[in-house]
Amino acid sequence: MTDAPLLYVVSGLSGAGKSVALRTLEDLDFYCVDNLPAGMLAEFVGNVTRADEPPRRLAVGIDVRNRHTDLSRIPTWLAEVGRMGLDPRLVFFETGDEILLRRYADTRRRHPLSRVGVSLADAIALERTLLRPLRALADTVIDTSDLNVHQLRRRVVTELQLADDDALSLLFESFAYRRGVPPDADFVFDARALPNPHWDPRLRPLSGRDVDVRTWFEAHAEVGEFVAQVTQFLDTWLPRMRSATRSYVTVAFGCSGGRHRSVYLAEALARHARETGWPDVATWHRELD
Repeated sequence: MTDAPLLYVVSGLSGAGKSVALRTLEDLDFYCVDNLPAGMLAEFVGNVTRADEPPRRLAVGIDVRNRHTDLSRIPTWLAEVGRMGLDPRLVFFETGDEILLRRYADTRRRHPLSRVGVSLADAIALERTLLRPLRALADTVIDTSDLNVHQLRRRVVTELQLADDDALSLLFESFAYRRGVPPDADFVFDARALPNPHWDPRLRPLSGRDVDVRTWFEAHAEVGEFVAQVTQFLDTWLPRMRSATRSYVTVAFGCSGGRHRSVYLAEALARHARETGWPDVATWHRELD
């Protein structure tokens, strides 16, 4: 391994898991920026590395949202970063067309290349063509077709040799019951009995990650009681789930819309897990992320 500061350029197909990968790197203390204009790569690296205490590990997301002419110049800009004393590595995420079509159908999100008269399948095909040179250049290619969020995080950690892959990974997930319970959840807690900020017009557009919503929940004693009881349960049983055959545990919280109560609880319990020393803790908000 080189002693030079490490820079991962995270690229790949839209919907293949780049956002999960960047969040994983951020959890591992990488300085991360998503959707960086490719032409600013060297400028970004220069600004960050001139800090009084520059980070030793950087990650940037560069994908098809960039101008297509810029994508063709990435090899030149990576070489420039190398001359600045960093160790640049390109990681490319891909998955099968059928998987991508299903993921977009599930999330109802718009592909970045979709426009009037262009079908989703055509947008995916165009993106593959535009990104083919980057895939050929990649130091690591990760196919996420058969990976859930947990498995993808683990794959990033192991493929890039970034952490102890024997540690138990914890995922705190939020979801809406109207779209079904996550099939890979180990523990599921139903938050629908708790007060709902959806009925407050000021809070409705926000989510459980926002300060105003958190403050609203913290003012309700029954929410505090719920958090305390779930915390006690997880503090008792999660340590007992460590084993040679188990690499991750998913703790899911559900509510009606998957936006306020479940999100708040997932974030609160993830924060507690980090504070109590769990090394690999992530959150995933199914209806938001």
